[in-house]
Amino acid sequence: MPSYSRKSRLFSGRRGAVVAVMILVAFAVIAARLEPPSDRLSGQLRASDGDSFHFGSDRVRLLGIDSPELAQTCLSPSGAQWACGKRAREQLETLLLGQVSCAQSSRDRFDRVLANCQSDGRDIGAVMVSQGLAVATEGYNREQSSARAAKRGIWAGTFENPRAWRDRHPR
Repeated sequence: MPSYSRKSRLFSGRRGAVVAVMILVAFAVIAARLEPPSDRLSGQLRASDGDSFHFGSDRVRLLGIDSPELAQTCLSPSGAQWACGKRAREQLETLLLGQVSCAQSSRDRFDRVLANCQSDGRDIGAVMVSQGLAVATEGYNREQSSARAAKRGIWAGTFENPRAWRDRHPR
């Protein structure tokens, strides 16, 4: 008759099943705590300007675009000033009314989350550039060419590049 050690009897029968389940539960709890935090943002949405917004407690800056600053004005074809910075923020606010999700990339020197975001499945950066309310900085060249050719938004008249405007108007 074979001899059984205490160790092999530990996992036999009803007692063994209970011990095995307890070990599996312990491993699951440990694994759940070791998972990296989610890259998803959540919370209330509020536009700051045409390329950045608050997503709950996080400040988010859209990658690949640069919109006119909030106080920036542009010129219409007739030479009249219009509040292109405020118009860009209004458009972003409208886009933020949809179902928004963001894929985070990193953080900038102001501790803002740098991200590509979608609203109802539409790329927010692409929409802003194609409507002529932001310039492309990375990608979005096709959208910018289309907006420029159609003279949409800032491309209808003249404007100062947002980067140059910020340089001339430091905070």
